[in-house]
Amino acid sequence: MAKQSRTRKTINQTEKRIVKTEKKARILTKSYFNYKRFNRFLRILGPGVVTGAADDDPSGIATYSQAGAMYGFGLLWAMPFMFPLLLAVQESCSRIGAVTGKGLAAVIRDNYSRKLLLGSVLIVFVANTINIGADLGAMAATMQLFFHINFAVLTIAFAALILLLEIFVKYRTYTKILKWLALMLLAYPLTAILVGQNWAQVFHATVHPNLHLNKDMLYILVGILGTTISPYLFFWDTSEVVEDEKMTHRLGEKGLNEPKLTKHFLRSVRVDNFTGMLIATLGAWFIVLTCASVLNFHGVTQINSAADAANALQPLVKNFPHSGLIAKIIFSTGIIGLGLLAVPVLAGSSGYALSETFRMNEGLHKKYKKAKGFYVFIIIATLAGLGINFIGINPIKALVFAAVFNGVAAVPLLFLIARVGNNPDIMGEHKNGVLSNIFVMLAFLVMLAAVAYMLITLF
Repeated sequence: MAKQSRTRKTINQTEKRIVKTEKKARILTKSYFNYKRFNRFLRILGPGVVTGAADDDPSGIATYSQAGAMYGFGLLWAMPFMFPLLLAVQESCSRIGAVTGKGLAAVIRDNYSRKLLLGSVLIVFVANTINIGADLGAMAATMQLFFHINFAVLTIAFAALILLLEIFVKYRTYTKILKWLALMLLAYPLTAILVGQNWAQVFHATVHPNLHLNKDMLYILVGILGTTISPYLFFWDTSEVVEDEKMTHRLGEKGLNEPKLTKHFLRSVRVDNFTGMLIATLGAWFIVLTCASVLNFHGVTQINSAADAANALQPLVKNFPHSGLIAKIIFSTGIIGLGLLAVPVLAGSSGYALSETFRMNEGLHKKYKKAKGFYVFIIIATLAGLGINFIGINPIKALVFAAVFNGVAAVPLLFLIARVGNNPDIMGEHKNGVLSNIFVMLAFLVMLAAVAYMLITLF
């Protein structure tokens, strides 16, 4: 009996060990597949995430910061309101690139009049040039918080650095750098949470618009719309999807064959865009919230310098020695990091548009020798933007002006994107659906109304 009892006990212990081992195996297997799923998700992320991160460029940060400082929680509602509009527009642009295998300028060139093409390209080139100049100026002004170096020298140095990176760094390496630079925006949600919020009041302001449409609020509102739904993003996102198709051999190098489209690929494009636009919207919302909580709450309603904007992040490090200096370092890292991301996107957007207009080889995956015209256009766009910094405009004011100009420039381009995305001769079975049509046209009508009302109140 004792022997049988010991045997039964041994069997029970063995069964328990087997059950434990099976549990561990299931947990490890689940973790492995979750890791694979997450890794696959990361690989999907590309043009959409880069586009979304570039959306919160120095011009965006300055505009959102000024909105929070001037109106507190009063414009928080603008971010969730704009999200479906932004998502629909950028998803339409990326789908145009995926289906046609061409950039936006090339699609316009092949299907519409030359006047329409030249007008569209001129609009995006001018808007991009102003934005490049404002971003370079902001990066230089931010660097002056630490080093007493001549403003002109700093702007030239940043322009040269960006051009070297864009021309000589491999495309795959460059896109990886651009993805990780998006993490710079995390300082704002951390600060907003650390400061402490009346979240009921915050969410009420987010879903219940409190509009006082005077001249100043309209100016900032158009700036928010313009820096969020920006012309350069339309051209960049469309062309970058085409770049990805070439890199993954879905499209011939010369773009002569039809792209190899699958449901999985189009779904990946949508996931990428959704993730990128969500990052952009959340980043913008937290910047407004942070500046409302820190600046507006303490009576600071105007941001006139980089130092003023940096003060919004001081509560993040208030318990550290030299908290003011640390806040400036965090702010400058964000401005410079996102500037290094956004200026190449702006210049690249101009490069794609002009190269496609004149039927030149284009693409960041190509070396300089194989796409000289494309890189020359990037150089011209960057240098033209650089030149704006020598006409005596306050860098912070220039950032907000660039956002407002983008809002004005986006209006005709949005109408054009709606037409292209809904054209069966161009898009075939992949033309805009009902929801896409509604939100793209709504984006056009909202921006048209905001710009028209702003111009009436200004003049």
